[in-house]
Amino acid sequence: MIHSKEAQVKRCLLYNKGLMPYQEAHEWQKSLLAERVHNPHLDDVLILLEHPPVYTLGQGSNSEFLKFDIAQNQFAIYRTERGGEVTYHCPGQLVGYPILNLQRYCKDLHWYLRQLEEVIIRVLAVYGLSGDRIPSLTGVWLEGRKVAAIGIKVSRWITMHGFALNVCPDMTGFGRIVPCGIADKPVGSLAEWIPGITCAEVRSHIVQAFTEVFGIEIVEEIMK
Repeated sequence: MIHSKEAQVKRCLLYNKGLMPYQEAHEWQKSLLAERVHNPHLDDVLILLEHPPVYTLGQGSNSEFLKFDIAQNQFAIYRTERGGEVTYHCPGQLVGYPILNLQRYCKDLHWYLRQLEEVIIRVLAVYGLSGDRIPSLTGVWLEGRKVAAIGIKVSRWITMHGFALNVCPDMTGFGRIVPCGIADKPVGSLAEWIPGITCAEVRSHIVQAFTEVFGIEIVEEIMK
């Protein structure tokens, strides 16, 4: 049987968004996932956006990694169904939420996590930076500083949540937590190595690396 080239191409819808409240993005992801669990033939999705300041806790994560009292805090906090510990989102951090059907790629969560790391590593390479992996930990490091956090949730092999790359955020908020529950490894941002870098320019590099790593065709969606 001869398969057409078109039939073999994996399409991925790209939603390039700006600043979006965490809860709104979370509900959107859950909706997209539910649609694809119901109909696995729907196209994959990649959402790129930034969040207003917010702390998120992974499923089963330890609240002791917060350095403030949850009951008397002034910061938005959400406990989600992703893996991983507490993390911080804010403007200047580029967040990617892939909604992928892993049955089209590889039904292996460790493989998927390594692929997300590879996307970030390739983006850093564009700037001449060498991103590192640390065995037994998930994420990407630059010279010992964690610049990208990754946390996922998978249902029926459909993914949600994803990665957060510190491009040029105000790092103050990270001081109120033990990021990802790792006390002995500091966080960093690309702006420390590349002054003046912006999320706007990094977006295109993320899309290019994501296309290469997952072997997909990006279809950009225009949202009003």
